[in-house]
Amino acid sequence: MDINKPDVVAEVTAAFNRYEDALVNNKVEVLDELFWNSPHTLRYGATENLYGYDEIAAFRASRPATGLARTLLRTVITTYGDSFATANVEFQRIGASRPGRQSQTWMKTADGWRVVSAHVSLLG
Repeated sequence: MDINKPDVVAEVTAAFNRYEDALVNNKVEVLDELFWNSPHTLRYGATENLYGYDEIAAFRASRPATGLARTLLRTVITTYGDSFATANVEFQRIGASRPGRQSQTWMKTADGWRVVSAHVSLLG
């Protein structure tokens, strides 16, 4: 298996950067697009557990659009072959006292790279 092939890393990095821009600018349509539209997709948030694309989309639609700015402290993207990757981030929300962590599992689909699993948590 090829780990971190440069062309695949570039593709996933571009998808991740698009996700990050959509996240901090509350571009809900882009966030919805970048999650795999499947009942198998899940997202564990800081205060919620979401199972399936529909629950994730409903959460995004009702999430407040304020306080989204953050600084990425460290980002690690690792690709495995041509169609599977992980993105792990340490971040600090502007004005927040606790740093956070985010992990995403990405899969290449016929529609492009999509998040199939995600987790967000805050350190104590």
